[in-house]
Amino acid sequence: MAKTRTRGPGSTYSRVVPGVSGRVLVVDDNKVIRQLIKVNLELEGFEVVTANDGAECLDIVHRVAPDVITLDVVMPRLDGFGAAAQLRADPRTRDVPVAIVSACTQQEVEAGIAAGVDAFLAKPFEPTELVRIVRRLIEGKDRRDGRKGAPAGRGRG
Repeated sequence: MAKTRTRGPGSTYSRVVPGVSGRVLVVDDNKVIRQLIKVNLELEGFEVVTANDGAECLDIVHRVAPDVITLDVVMPRLDGFGAAAQLRADPRTRDVPVAIVSACTQQEVEAGIAAGVDAFLAKPFEPTELVRIVRRLIEGKDRRDGRKGAPAGRGRG
């Protein structure tokens, strides 16, 4: 009779699930919100890396090469709009989908669109909606990557 292993390997900074759906960089200055987003995405098979604010996001984005970035708006050092604008200005990150996860007032949506944000999710949010948006953004990115020069998939939303 073969033994079965009941405990997984040692912990790492990010839990990797077989058949991972993509890598998400979660940026929020609130540790609880960061952890909530991380856990919900990991449960759906995403690899998640976190950053505390927009400045840290820009420091690590090239090392982690995310498929999607979620940004809070109000953060110290560099807010979500500033981070989004800098991501769009950099040729290495200009095509990485960005979702704002914040209060999503009309003013925030307008500023986000101006900064090149692809999607918005209002806090408090339903975890299923978070997963749906991240999946949609990754699928759109995959389609664009497979058809260089073709117009981007769906519009902002």
